[in-house]
Amino acid sequence: MVVKPDWLRVKAPQWERVGSVKEILRDLGLNTVCEEASCPNIGECFNNGTATFLIMGPACTRACPYCDIDFEKKPKPLDPTEPERLAEAVRRMQLNHVVVTSVNRDDLSDGGAAQFDRCIRAIRLASPGTTIEVLIPDLCGNWDALALILQANPEVLNHNTETVPRLYRRVRPQGDYGRSLELLQRTRELAPWIYTKTGIMVGLGETDDEIRQVMRDLRRVNCDILTLGQYLQPSQKHLGVQNFIPPEQFDSWREYGESIGFLQVVASPLTRSSYHAEQVRALMERYPRMKSFE
Repeated sequence: MVVKPDWLRVKAPQWERVGSVKEILRDLGLNTVCEEASCPNIGECFNNGTATFLIMGPACTRACPYCDIDFEKKPKPLDPTEPERLAEAVRRMQLNHVVVTSVNRDDLSDGGAAQFDRCIRAIRLASPGTTIEVLIPDLCGNWDALALILQANPEVLNHNTETVPRLYRRVRPQGDYGRSLELLQRTRELAPWIYTKTGIMVGLGETDDEIRQVMRDLRRVNCDILTLGQYLQPSQKHLGVQNFIPPEQFDSWREYGESIGFLQVVASPLTRSSYHAEQVRALMERYPRMKSFE
């Protein structure tokens, strides 16, 4: 058994603030990936008044062995009121930046793209000053569905690469490394004003050379932002941790990523896809792009 090191210990949250955020979520009947995926940063994020909203869930149509989101329940029909309820939560929480993600909905012909579109547009109406990041699945390679999401003009399009190609069959059996790269590339081609982002988890047996090759692959498709974080095993039924990566290795990857052209690399043991996602607002000021809104 691999023993968790001290640098992965998380401070206890201030539950008064956590409770306030949870009250809003329960009142509006919303899910967060913070809770559904057992994120270790839930206390910090809720204390800061932020959350990553999980739409079209909580049941997922894929069974990735690293993920704690439920795949055993049957997905429900889409709720037409969800976009407005989500927008109301963003307004109540007075968010400067919001992250909207989803379960995989391979049962839908567009993978849920139309619901992403409706959510983005509802947030724009309710909270026009909020920047929007969507963390989307691969949509089974449906590029018309991707175009629909991009037409709603989120500031950031995030799609996680998750791991190195060699480990895909074991870690992400229903995913495809090349398809994920193509999604990021097509995003830049279809909407070059939108910032592209991806995330990798480490500690599953990948090598330093493999991580650096993935980073080069991502830069080849002009990905802007990269997050790297330590994989943590949600339960005994999930994939086990092969090794815990020390903080100095994350520093090395961050320096390498910046040297090959990423606009931002967030790398630490506790980093997750949307951890401190609001920092993208400063990046947008530093590297402004022309935006197009309908």
